[in-house]
Amino acid sequence: MQNNLAQGNLLKNMVRFSLPYLFSYFLQTLYGLADLFIAGQFNGADVISAVSIGSQIMHMVTVMIVGLAMGAAVMIGRAVGAQQHDTLRRIVGNTIVLFVIVAAAATALLLTAVSGIVSLMSTPPEAVADTEKYLTICFAGIPFIVAYNVLSSIYRGMGDSKTPMYFIIVACIVNIGLDILFMGPLHMRAAGAAFGTVIAQAVSVVFALVSIRRNRSMSLQLTRDCLRPNRPILKKILGIGVPIMCQDGFIQVSFLVITVIANQRGVEISAAVGIVEKTISFLFLVPSTMLSTVSTIASQCFGAGDGERARQTMRYGIYIAAGIGAVFAVLFQFISGPFFSLFTSDAVVRDFAVQYMRTYVIDCIFAGIHFQFSGFFSAAGVSIYSFIHNLISVLCVRIPGAWLATKMFPDTLYAMGLAAPAGSVLSVIICVLFYRHLRKTGRV
Repeated sequence: MQNNLAQGNLLKNMVRFSLPYLFSYFLQTLYGLADLFIAGQFNGADVISAVSIGSQIMHMVTVMIVGLAMGAAVMIGRAVGAQQHDTLRRIVGNTIVLFVIVAAAATALLLTAVSGIVSLMSTPPEAVADTEKYLTICFAGIPFIVAYNVLSSIYRGMGDSKTPMYFIIVACIVNIGLDILFMGPLHMRAAGAAFGTVIAQAVSVVFALVSIRRNRSMSLQLTRDCLRPNRPILKKILGIGVPIMCQDGFIQVSFLVITVIANQRGVEISAAVGIVEKTISFLFLVPSTMLSTVSTIASQCFGAGDGERARQTMRYGIYIAAGIGAVFAVLFQFISGPFFSLFTSDAVVRDFAVQYMRTYVIDCIFAGIHFQFSGFFSAAGVSIYSFIHNLISVLCVRIPGAWLATKMFPDTLYAMGLAAPAGSVLSVIICVLFYRHLRKTGRV
């Protein structure tokens, strides 16, 4: 199951690792798009708004879990690169213990906060009841979401991106089938989308556990000693993972604040922004995939003592992600209208979505750059740099920019869509400065 990516042709390794990862991300993002698409076929703007708001909250929770799990993936990658098999087993064991605690705490905390979250989001009155039902069901299923993402991070840290892809294929098929059943013939509205998501995640976890049981390797033959909490290992996992979790959390907070701003402008704009956010999350599959690829391969390279190969990994990641992002940015200037017509027959919602998308999509280019720096910083053990540049971007540009655009241009969403790419430009500048500092001091 281990795959040492610190050896062999670098570009070939990146492509071989990233394609299954990209497909996995594609299917996972398809969850949200399928929820919105199916909700739009059987329901009105109120349910679309509820599903978009609820799924955005769940996306925030998920990416924070994934961010924390990246600390484990980086540690696992370094152990694989250094061929330290005993250390690898202890890291995996401590990762399992840590995330059992995280799952229990997150579930208990979020279930008590449903009403407060719905209120904080300025959810349109027509969508409040459905949003609360959606979040309650999804929060109850957090242990399955945590389990799936942690198991996937363990596999990917070992250089295996194919196995998690099989888990998500099963989950996606189950999710889409249940969405159609629950929101169609059974008329369960937003609750149907939530049940479909949770059940699908549960099925993927069962599938993953069966796969591990049938395909044990030496690196996953854990003993009771491997599950004993090890303070140095936990400290390193948290030292890398917590800044990434906070970074991803702040990015999602900026999206949620923008959603709140949109929600205050009516249910049509709320629905339009929700659809665009889901679409953007789909387009961000490429930079997100390359971030994880850069983080995994660079971690193994650092573990093997090959800093130059780690730096080249980041450069390749930038070329690929930013190049594809430029293609998306141009393409959606022409296809936004027909594309969003697939999600809603409401002309007002569609037109607002087109306006927002045409400027927002530019962010695909600049995100493709700073995402790769973030992956590299994580692999180098300085994930705090990723947290800093994202925090500055969110607080200084993304949130205030969206708010000012709303006040200055109340009749359009074009200006509001520029807040995200403007924030990413600032992130790129800060990342370049951090990278030069690390090179100058000889730390990478």
